[in-house]
Amino acid sequence: MDKKTFAELGRIAAISELFEGSGYKPFGEPLFAEVNGYATTSTKVLLEGIDFDLVYFPLKHLGYKSVIEATGDLYAVLSKPQTLSVVLGVSAKLDFEQVKEIWSGIVLAAKEHGYKDVSLDLQPSKNGLCISVSATGVEPSDMKRSKAQSKDLICVSGSLGAAYLGQRILEAEKANFDRGQLAQDKLEKNKMLVSAYLKPELDTDVQARIISSGVAPSFGYFVNRGLADAVLRLQRDSGMGAKVYADKIPFEGNSISVAKELDVDPVSAAMNGGDDCRLLFVIPILQLEAFRKEFPTFDIIGHLALPEAGASLVTPDGLELSLSAQGW
Repeated sequence: MDKKTFAELGRIAAISELFEGSGYKPFGEPLFAEVNGYATTSTKVLLEGIDFDLVYFPLKHLGYKSVIEATGDLYAVLSKPQTLSVVLGVSAKLDFEQVKEIWSGIVLAAKEHGYKDVSLDLQPSKNGLCISVSATGVEPSDMKRSKAQSKDLICVSGSLGAAYLGQRILEAEKANFDRGQLAQDKLEKNKMLVSAYLKPELDTDVQARIISSGVAPSFGYFVNRGLADAVLRLQRDSGMGAKVYADKIPFEGNSISVAKELDVDPVSAAMNGGDDCRLLFVIPILQLEAFRKEFPTFDIIGHLALPEAGASLVTPDGLELSLSAQGW
């Protein structure tokens, strides 16, 4: 069977075929639904050579991850996903079947996270694949938020630094991928780290569970550019100081040993590595028990402080290091 090409299909037919069997309609009008709440929007752009390398990144995972990158921002402010708009800048080296693989990952993630409406456009690209994702969600209008206070707790939804280490492992094995020799033993041994980079996942019920628990976070952030970046944003937005404790940062199983092999400080990987796709919430200390009951997998890694404390990483011996982050 001959492969279909973009030249044969044309843009309209290509988009129509990609939507077949997805459960979503192509070329629909923008969805303006009557909602009881506040609309929030998140936009992400992923660039080949910067955010991903097609030598080792499975195309379906790439599509899935692009949706997660935008959806995380919605969950961080407790918005329920509603609409998703995707633009693919496709270079000449990608054929239609490969774009279908990317699209299948996008549709999978969209369905998992309950998007009601999905749109797609295709554009030519001279500089490699580009994926632009814009997600809209709704935050309930009656949702309560606490006022941030000193000693309120900084909590994260899982291990940090794993995605950066997974990416370093893939980069180290890139020559084997180029030669078509997959280092299966190496990848299997570090499956959790590699998966954290290639196919991050988010709890689809986090918004509903926080609302039903009665816990009222004062702030929430999506941690995908390193923990330091998120904590500095928290300091800026709250007007408070923030302290994170190095010995409280959660790590994936073999992160410490892998970091040693790669000559990487695991704490630095967590603070500045990026791509972890975790949620960070600030929880009133008096609501700790209710939060722990509903979210036992979250880790408490620090707390807010008086403004003059600034943003710092506290070492196990009590030394406070001021945080800085480039954000990429």
